[in-house]
Amino acid sequence: MNLTTLRIDLDRLHRQLVTLGGIGALPGGGVARLALSDADRAGRDLVVDWMRKLGLQVTVDRIGNVLGLRPGESDGLPVTVGSHIDTVKAGGIYDGNLGVLAGLEVIAVLNDAGIVTKRPLAVGFFTNEEGSRFAPDMMGSAVHQGFLDLDQALAVRGIDGKSVGEELVRIGYAGEVPTGIFRAHCYFELHVEQGPVLEQEGMQIGAVEGVQGISWTEYRISGVSNHAGTTPMRMRRDAGYLAAAISVEARAIAQAMGGDQVATTGLLQFKPNLVNVIPGEAVITVDLRNTDEMLLQAAERRMHEFVARNAAAENLDVQQRVLARFEPVAFDPVMVDLVEREAHRLGYSVRRMPSGAGHDAQMFAPNCPTAMIFVPSVRGISHNPAEFTTQDQIGAGAQVLLGVVLEQAMK
Repeated sequence: MNLTTLRIDLDRLHRQLVTLGGIGALPGGGVARLALSDADRAGRDLVVDWMRKLGLQVTVDRIGNVLGLRPGESDGLPVTVGSHIDTVKAGGIYDGNLGVLAGLEVIAVLNDAGIVTKRPLAVGFFTNEEGSRFAPDMMGSAVHQGFLDLDQALAVRGIDGKSVGEELVRIGYAGEVPTGIFRAHCYFELHVEQGPVLEQEGMQIGAVEGVQGISWTEYRISGVSNHAGTTPMRMRRDAGYLAAAISVEARAIAQAMGGDQVATTGLLQFKPNLVNVIPGEAVITVDLRNTDEMLLQAAERRMHEFVARNAAAENLDVQQRVLARFEPVAFDPVMVDLVEREAHRLGYSVRRMPSGAGHDAQMFAPNCPTAMIFVPSVRGISHNPAEFTTQDQIGAGAQVLLGVVLEQAMK
């Protein structure tokens, strides 16, 4: 059989995306499947059922990562495809899910054609990629690849006070397989871009060269709650003021540095959070990202110095905590070339590009040749119920994934 003529079943893949998207569905569209929630358990159960129906050997490790293995002619390391199925609190149905389900579609195509690859194949989904409930993000893949201590991860408490370990047990996904030891022959991840570049430039496929470095910091600011009308400005210890100043400074840092530097203050909380009371406490997070590690460190220094200087001037106490810190990651040039070459062979336009978001692929990259395939996000929207990628775009990405998997698995 000519393997280059194999084609994915786009209708089958789309049906599965919609079906999985119905678990945790939000009124009016979108989905909420926070990591280790009841909805996440239901989503996991569904995908595991699909894996078993494809004949995959399913295993669950101690951090809840799920792998489905398809044996090959030899017993070597598997060509691995993966992503995640957890979502943010109000997300879309494509982020993460596409990579997992497209991997299953690759398996289905090979099953339908009766093809046994020379190397084994594996499809996986990894716990708490989003980091929305438990920090840091990419938790499951970091533990899986040996970059985060298992016990440390299990002890993490989420935004609701519950621990990762407790919730894994509760939903039935505290597996027995050891972590930190799985190695792949290579790793591929298909993902929606989550940005506007491919659509704006009219490109069909992104050959991802690497992932930006990520720095998440939480600042807890303590001042004094007091009457908003009777306290003179010079006598205030206003935690809310410093939080607001931090938000403005984050934008100023990104604008001053330019290039690939971005900055976001995604969480802001005041206490007592009343219209006529000076905030005595505030919590704010700062998300800094850059493709260059030295520039990312420079942005961190500028932010930390700003906070220290202004806290002293306002007589405020500040506690800061690192929620996540990942250096930029470069993907294997040979693998990136493979993605680009396969896309061109299929007649698709390709753009080499970095990823602005973190992905499970970055945890595999130090341990095996790794590459990512991007498909466009309509209007660049993601982490939003309006997230959308067309069926044709999904089909293009899945077809490229099939091609590169076969290229590696038949050697």
